[in-house]
Amino acid sequence: MRAMILAAGRGERMRPLTDHCPKPLLPVGGRPLIGYTLDRLATAGYREVVINLAHLGEQIRATLGERQSGLAIRYSPEPEGALETAGGIRQALPLLGEEPFLVVNGDVWCDHPLTPPTTMNTATDRPLAHLVLVANPDHHTQGDFALDGERVALAGNELLTFSGIGWYDPALFRDLPPGRRALGPLLRQAIEAGRVTGEHYTGAWRDIGTPERLAALDTELEGR
Repeated sequence: MRAMILAAGRGERMRPLTDHCPKPLLPVGGRPLIGYTLDRLATAGYREVVINLAHLGEQIRATLGERQSGLAIRYSPEPEGALETAGGIRQALPLLGEEPFLVVNGDVWCDHPLTPPTTMNTATDRPLAHLVLVANPDHHTQGDFALDGERVALAGNELLTFSGIGWYDPALFRDLPPGRRALGPLLRQAIEAGRVTGEHYTGAWRDIGTPERLAALDTELEGR
């Protein structure tokens, strides 16, 4: 199974830090943020990763090269800010192959093992996506989706936050026309059709979306 790290975003909430440095390369705990995800992917057994590039993307390519942490790295360049999440994944499909793949947001730090769920390993009756959901952080108290057993639902007694970690069947994106496409509407359509499974992860997870959150994680990691 291959993996993709979403690294094309402008990082508006991180400005001015991202005016001259792409968000995945911002230092935290003495190393680039993306380095933690690469290490975790390697530990989980992945051998190939695709990284999409847009804002200051050549800095990412120059820093990581073609191999890091034992992972072969391939890049999917995009026009600046043009494709959004689903559009970027759709463009990268030729690099991701025919089997389900993992996608991780480039601004996520977590200790999730990133091992593929068994639901994505089946050849028949496979869901279109498997999402990792977490408790709602202070900056997103309304949540996104609910869990009904292993199935993700649009409503329920407890809404959880989508972590930015998910496994996807290429079929979810294959029929999308090229261009700018958001992931949310595509996921909601698949959820309504009962084609999305999920899990509630209770381990460490951080959405590093602002300078304050970056500084807090830096302090936490330096103290270990």
